[in-house]
Amino acid sequence: MSDIQFHTMPDGVRIAHRHTAGSGPTLVFLPGYMSDMDGGKATALFDWARAQGRACLLLDYSGCGQSDGDFADGTLSAWRDEVLALIDSVVDGAAVLIGSSMGGWLNLLVGAALGPRLAGLIGIASAPDFSDWGFDEDQKARLRAGETVYEDSDYGYDPMPTHARFWADAESHRQLDKAIPLACPVRLLHGQRDTDVPWQISLQLADKLASDDVVVTLVKDGDHRLSRNEDIARLLDIVGEFS
Repeated sequence: MSDIQFHTMPDGVRIAHRHTAGSGPTLVFLPGYMSDMDGGKATALFDWARAQGRACLLLDYSGCGQSDGDFADGTLSAWRDEVLALIDSVVDGAAVLIGSSMGGWLNLLVGAALGPRLAGLIGIASAPDFSDWGFDEDQKARLRAGETVYEDSDYGYDPMPTHARFWADAESHRQLDKAIPLACPVRLLHGQRDTDVPWQISLQLADKLASDDVVVTLVKDGDHRLSRNEDIARLLDIVGEFS
């Protein structure tokens, strides 16, 4: 895409992003694990925002998409810091964080760091703490020993790697074992035919959030991606609440 720009981190890694200026709190989309800003939900959000005159920011984490870096070096901590650096660089004022799958874990970490600049959170099949519930004890033991664990995938990454460095860092950012002190409006979308992230995770997340303004929408025939036309229309209706 011709409007891709790059932000250089202190270590020299360039983070690819797209930004359109506009009104309202900036909509910031956080992709899932091994995903990027070229996905269907991200591009639909960006096109909608541009048409509506809304500010929007898309990005690729280091090691993903068009950003520099090696995916094997990626961690939640590093990706959180990249998102925050981009927000500081290009976002004027408040932000609404929209996280898909792993991005729905990362938006909790970014939101905590944003403080009063956080205007809202939207989670799509949010996957906080998948380093815990997403692996069996044998896999966890191998990750603790520094091995890379590979799993079958339906998303074009076969097999899907989880590196020990990512897993160890992720374990330090678990959220569901304590109260989450975020008081902003939160909207959570989850398909009940999601075979990757149990829809009950969104209910657990809603329970742990300090905010009373939390709405969980369950899509009975929805899968993990929630990328059908009707799913994206539902997402954009929710985004439209944050003006």
